[in-house]
Amino acid sequence: MGYRIGVDIGGTFTDFCVFDERTRELQTLKVLSTPDRPGAEMLDGLAELQRRYGVSAGAVSYFTHGTTVGVNTVIQRRGVNLCLITTAEFEDVLEVARLKMPDPYDLFSRRPAPLVPREKVFGVAERVLADGTVEREVDEASVLRALDGIRAAGGEAVVVALLHAYRTPGNEDRVREILNREAPDLAVICSSRVWPVIREYERTVTSVVAGYVQPRVARYLDSLQKALAEAGVPAEPMITKSNGGVMSAELGKTECVQMLLSGTASGVIGASHVARLTGSRNTMSFDVGGTSADVAVIMDGEPQYGVGEMIGEFPIYVPTVSVTSIGEGGGSIAWVDRLGVLKVGPESAGSVPGPACYGRGGERPTITDAFVVCGFLGAAELGYSAVRMDASLAEKAIATVAGPLGKSVRETAESIIRIAISGMYLEISKLVSRYGVDPRDFSLLAFGGAGPMTACFLARELGMKRLVVPLTPGVLSAFGGLIADVKNDFIRTVFADLEPAAAAALRETFRELAGRATHWLREQQGFTGEARYIYSADMRYRGQSFEIETLLEHDWIETGDVAAMAEAFHRAHEQLYEHADPEAPIQVINQRLVVAGSSPKPQVAEIEAAAEPPEPLDRMPVYYDGRHHEAALYRRAELRAGQRFAGPAVVLQDDCTTCVLGGFVAEVDSYGNLILTAEG
Repeated sequence: MGYRIGVDIGGTFTDFCVFDERTRELQTLKVLSTPDRPGAEMLDGLAELQRRYGVSAGAVSYFTHGTTVGVNTVIQRRGVNLCLITTAEFEDVLEVARLKMPDPYDLFSRRPAPLVPREKVFGVAERVLADGTVEREVDEASVLRALDGIRAAGGEAVVVALLHAYRTPGNEDRVREILNREAPDLAVICSSRVWPVIREYERTVTSVVAGYVQPRVARYLDSLQKALAEAGVPAEPMITKSNGGVMSAELGKTECVQMLLSGTASGVIGASHVARLTGSRNTMSFDVGGTSADVAVIMDGEPQYGVGEMIGEFPIYVPTVSVTSIGEGGGSIAWVDRLGVLKVGPESAGSVPGPACYGRGGERPTITDAFVVCGFLGAAELGYSAVRMDASLAEKAIATVAGPLGKSVRETAESIIRIAISGMYLEISKLVSRYGVDPRDFSLLAFGGAGPMTACFLARELGMKRLVVPLTPGVLSAFGGLIADVKNDFIRTVFADLEPAAAAALRETFRELAGRATHWLREQQGFTGEARYIYSADMRYRGQSFEIETLLEHDWIETGDVAAMAEAFHRAHEQLYEHADPEAPIQVINQRLVVAGSSPKPQVAEIEAAAEPPEPLDRMPVYYDGRHHEAALYRRAELRAGQRFAGPAVVLQDDCTTCVLGGFVAEVDSYGNLILTAEG
């Protein structure tokens, strides 16, 4: 028995969630992030956990961590000096891409410059045919010429992405052998090992992103392991993954593409847990931190997954929790452009210097400063007493943009909030259109340091009638990493017609994937607990260009029931496109398998109930909708199950502040969650 710790590092705060395996209690903490001293925030947090709660580093039995180092490396373009080897005559794969404009409605829209410029792409003589037949073995002389070019370009790593290597990886392996022999210090990444999937651009760009960030991620994880060892933490650190699971930090050094969206995925996993706990069938998670707002759709308590999620300006095609990131967080900076128009974001004040009201040297106005000026923040310290609000500094910062606009400080503050909310509304509208759902049929589950602060404003714009604020919303991403399962995805491209004659081959491939999955879980991760296997296939009607992932029952696979598989695909096609063709032949493009080892889940205890309404601590003036209102002030820790109160109200707690606008009624459920319902 020891302590299980989940950590999530954000742009402003680093969150800790601690589960005591002996007492079954949860403890939470926030400390300021230290971007100038990476990793120091975790050591600071461990020391503070010892001081506050008596959590000894030596008693930590499990440690999981969500990181943004990979995605930040791509966004900031601070990765390794990377080169690319392709099949000769296919050197333009990154330049050609899919010939899509990033924004077809913007006449000035341009595709981003590739992470590997054309002059660092080298072709080698070899050829694998579409059916996997090796038409030409690798010409070693062409590989050596490519190596000369790599050395001349100062290449520190190289990605090898050859034609049809997803079917037959032998030629990629041969290129790697030659490079390892001739240049042992050169890091070599083969696309067939990163994610062996059909379509050359998708496989290549995914491998390039992986190769671009791998050295920096590996150094970061190595530093993390050493820092935890020096602090006396005996547990091998785990890293949250883009698919909502976790893996060992040691494996993350070589499979970093799996953890590029680890931080955002953890939040959705935590939100899914709360959605099930509160009986929220269809939920939209709304995670607002200091830099961005991350939104995801949760159906029947389960997050939605997809491929092609964007890492900065580039897609990756490994399975990930589907999250839309919006460049508006609590630290997003407000500014006036050269035409005199007020804008908000995407630049953020972060934790250093932070919003002006933090008193840490920030002078530019942020969304947090706007909420302080409007009266919603400032009644208590934030971040477990890490920050004390200074309203005068917030007003001074807002005044720098109020002057050019010719508005009062308070009017400008409300305008900043409205612009931020309108940006969120726009991006969420795109998200719900993609899924074909109506946000009015969903609950909005708000978390992160600024999610509960902005949720009512957003819900009013979207017409959403029900909001959920978890018991500890400010650290829900850390909690999500704490409860995430040990999980991995496996795939094999097969290109087979779905007919009885193919049943045996499909069964054999799934058994091979299951064997690899079991080895990964038991041998590489050392997991000995209960595991589950999820089978699916990417299928399409013959003649279609793209496919639909379709869940399959294990019994169908073992008995060769291709009719049941076909019916499942028809249903999936009908659900997505509102039509199906039961007479059309079906092709299986990829077979997929997900293995998940279940981690212990903390049992959330019910809180004490009370029949009488809560007594407010105080009443305070707040400003919104162009006028002043009187808001009741409550402390979250003093609220009891069954208690109700109406907005306007402000609810204080250590990790965030909840703003309840007029027209909403809040009720505390049996687990301490706040359920906000719009009246009328």
